[in-house]
Amino acid sequence: MTAFRLLLWLLFALIGLYTLATFATAGPDFISPFLAPLPHFGWAGQFHLDFALYLLLSGLWVAWRSHFTAPGIACGLLAATFGMLILAPLLLLFLARAEGDPRRFLLGDRAG
Repeated sequence: MTAFRLLLWLLFALIGLYTLATFATAGPDFISPFLAPLPHFGWAGQFHLDFALYLLLSGLWVAWRSHFTAPGIACGLLAATFGMLILAPLLLLFLARAEGDPRRFLLGDRAG
């Protein structure tokens, strides 16, 4: 789990720095560039749709893991919208709470 924690920190740092640089140069509008390729049915649109579905799935997992409570749904929506910027810290929190137990990490209190 130590290697996974390190990977999460590195991913979070990488995407965080890249996001700050992008925000500084391109501004806060991330929706328009994301949606623009979709109607053209090219590979860029396919990639964006596939990525959006991954984000949706990660958000659903976060909400499900939290029994679809209001905070769980909120975290799921944030994870589905902002990706690794939210998911990496959440996974680090889940790892800390699981105390090294992979089953508790993946299932939360559903692990029983």
